[in-house]
Amino acid sequence: MIYMDAASTAPPRQEVLDLVTPLLTSNFGNPASRHELGHQAKRANDWARAQVAGQLGVGEGEIYFTSGGTEGDNTAVIGGALANPRGKVVLSSAIEHPAVMEACAYLAAIHGFTHKLIPVDEYGMVDVRAAKDLIDDQVALVSVMSVNNEVGTIQPIRELAQLAHDAGALMHTDAVQAAGWLDLAELASHVDVLSLSGHKIGALKGSGALYISHRCEVLPLLHGGGQQGGQRSGTENPAASVGIARALQLCAEQRQQGAGDSYGNYLIDRITRELEAVAPGLVQLTGHREQRIGGIVSFVFPRTAGETVLIELERRGVLCSSGSACSAGSTDPSPVLTAMGYDEQLAHTAVRLSFTRGTKENEISQVASAVVATVKALVAGA
Repeated sequence: MIYMDAASTAPPRQEVLDLVTPLLTSNFGNPASRHELGHQAKRANDWARAQVAGQLGVGEGEIYFTSGGTEGDNTAVIGGALANPRGKVVLSSAIEHPAVMEACAYLAAIHGFTHKLIPVDEYGMVDVRAAKDLIDDQVALVSVMSVNNEVGTIQPIRELAQLAHDAGALMHTDAVQAAGWLDLAELASHVDVLSLSGHKIGALKGSGALYISHRCEVLPLLHGGGQQGGQRSGTENPAASVGIARALQLCAEQRQQGAGDSYGNYLIDRITRELEAVAPGLVQLTGHREQRIGGIVSFVFPRTAGETVLIELERRGVLCSSGSACSAGSTDPSPVLTAMGYDEQLAHTAVRLSFTRGTKENEISQVASAVVATVKALVAGA
């Protein structure tokens, strides 16, 4: 089997497992304990915080460890909006992850906020002009993901952050899919809050990190023993923290080496060329052709049923998905694709191929062959 669903969850890295195993077995202490096992755990946690801060180019006191992207997004959106004493409007793009969308809905339902959406174009790119019109002195917080999790489009975070800051609003970005492909220090330099998830980059599920700039305040969602400066109470998990720190190190090394940079374009070019040679209109790329990360490639196949394509690809040894794992089991079309202007029927034919920089070149070639063969067979049999 060739795994092409890394945007859902990436395989754990062996280097991460080697480093965290002792923290789950022999060095299992609570970092708050004052005996030697506790001191060992605290040293591990402190090391992890320093490493994550270094990758983001921020201060160690601005890094908080969480249970993942959902907690990070909720803390940023809800805590950031409630802590920013301005008008009660929150803005997000129309294609945000449910962790952001539902946090905004909570603010609207419980705290009387208005949630406004910034539209996107047919490539999934946020409309900066529309954002400029929407961001005013009533906006408490703007939240736009760095990279869309379904189509891979890279968003203009710097421009959006400038608009937010000019109006006095906080800027949050969900960088879950950006980690491993983009320079996180560059992203962090423009925003007030940035959220990460460990299991998208080869660390443990249930791990995450949150950058909160010292320039702003974000109210905590969890209250208890006052760990992590009271920003995120709860017994700290050194294994999870060390895992995400090590994974970020490895991601940065691979990015500097350029590993996997060409794979996305290869898939796009080959699949499009070979299917268009069979008949025009068999395949359509979703997302921006240039402003995209290399690790997410998404197509719609107008003359097929997406679920059938996925089943046939698995039969041929390729594991992939139609889109966000958070929408798995839903019969509704992708809200990302419908926001981009795709009709419901076409949105149902979406197939997402997502992979890590560690994927092998021959695997990418095999995947391209499998996709082409699958669509050809389904169209011929229709």
